Amino acid sequence: MRLGVDVGGTNTDAVLMDGRDVVAFTKSPTTEDVGSGIIASIGTIMEKSRVVPEAIDVVMIGTTHFTNAFVEAKRLLEVGLIRISLPSGTGIPPLIDWPDRLRQAIGQHVYQVGGGYQFDGRDNAPLDEIAVAEAARDMRRKGLRSVAIAGVFSPINADQEERAAAIVRNEIPDVLISLSRNIGRIGLLERENAAIMNASLAEMSINVVRSFRNALTSLKITAPFYISQNDGTLMIAAFVEKYPVLTFASGPTNSMRGAAYLSGAMNAIVADIGGTTTDVGVLANGFPRESSLTVDIGGVRTNFRMPDILAIGLGGGSLVAGDGMSVGPESVGFRLTEKACVFGGDTLTASDIAAAAGQVSMGDPGLVKCLDTRLINCALDTIHRKLAEAVDRMKSSSSAVPLILVGGGSVLISRPIPGISEVVIPNHAAVANAIGAAFAQVGGEVDRVFSYETLGRERAIEDARAEATAQAVAAGAEPQSVEVVDVEEFPLQYVPGGAVRLRVRAVGELRIETHGGQGERVA
Repeated sequence: MRLGVDVGGTNTDAVLMDGRDVVAFTKSPTTEDVGSGIIASIGTIMEKSRVVPEAIDVVMIGTTHFTNAFVEAKRLLEVGLIRISLPSGTGIPPLIDWPDRLRQAIGQHVYQVGGGYQFDGRDNAPLDEIAVAEAARDMRRKGLRSVAIAGVFSPINADQEERAAAIVRNEIPDVLISLSRNIGRIGLLERENAAIMNASLAEMSINVVRSFRNALTSLKITAPFYISQNDGTLMIAAFVEKYPVLTFASGPTNSMRGAAYLSGAMNAIVADIGGTTTDVGVLANGFPRESSLTVDIGGVRTNFRMPDILAIGLGGGSLVAGDGMSVGPESVGFRLTEKACVFGGDTLTASDIAAAAGQVSMGDPGLVKCLDTRLINCALDTIHRKLAEAVDRMKSSSSAVPLILVGGGSVLISRPIPGISEVVIPNHAAVANAIGAAFAQVGGEVDRVFSYETLGRERAIEDARAEATAQAVAAGAEPQSVEVVDVEEFPLQYVPGGAVRLRVRAVGELRIETHGGQGERVA
């Protein structure tokens, strides 16, 4: 049996799966301390299903805590940054485009040292080890506990970043270090930003994973547990402690993977309608389409893998105003059952409109019976127009495609959407995020520059596919199930030698042994 949990900003959803069957599911309010909300959700599941803890084979958890903490600039560590780039990397200094509130939260402890590589891994300049040691000693004097290290073209050759990390650890033995080559892609500035983000969350990640671990222990669940990341695959707990930024956007990703699983669709538009927002994304071969652009998180540009998601201010708790002409983005959020008219409150919400229109049964329908018909119809027009505009922005062609609706707010939609072949609301759509977590797969990815003149195109792609497959197997995928799901080629026309950036992704089913597997076992 699989237990999937998705810890959102408002609700914590949990689902227990036996094969493809949903045994039990629940929603409960997310708590500030993380652990008690998980305990409440899983406890309810265990009580409903009457399943003993020993029957659970594996636990998968998705969380938005790290994203929220960074965007809100809360509980972040101050970070020391070493950029390995001199003499060429002085044009644009680090942190130049960061919002002031985030710069203040992480400090401006920046050290630029000599070093870096060319596009093919050859030295651009030797690493200035003396400067690295001096920077480390200064960070030690400041009491910094987390360090980010970023070098020019380090995804091609990581030797200088690794050597700099060793020097820093020699000076500060218990320091937490984030290497950019393990997080971001080729571009230095965005990759550097990603490493700094990761370093600022390094202590929080340890505490959050500990909360997960303690919650499962208190429930006497000893099965291995994994945490979902933002490409729809899984990480072991120890990996999340090192790379918390890879969980960013895992909530929408889990919902999209759950939508694919529940509907059987491999290529479709997915709209996850919650209490405050609607996340619209595209399924391509059963996985969320990745963003091909730099991604803005809290006002900071990054280039690590992220799903291509459009979020709009539309949800079940969205405020309705202007005789129905305005719906959202303001929302009552998790106070829906207190504030909405249908529950005896005094705030008109999108859920009230859906109840008045007979689209959903909730609360006391008599409380919204007096709503004017023109107001109801106008509000429904606004709701459907907002979703239609979002869907149209995410489509890549004029061809009609299916639209899968998931999330508790899916009851808001009752009309056809232009450009959509069919609207599908699968069973258990309200907990698609937890189901997506429960059936997440294991992945491996290669993203680096190859010389087609040296290797040849076929050999380069073959090598990249083999490396991505090996990474997936090492991460815990069943070897026979691994397949390459994405191969992208980006010719670098400004670089000699037939240089091409190859991005290859492989995924496979999680290798599960009864009460075993590759994940962290809860003692």
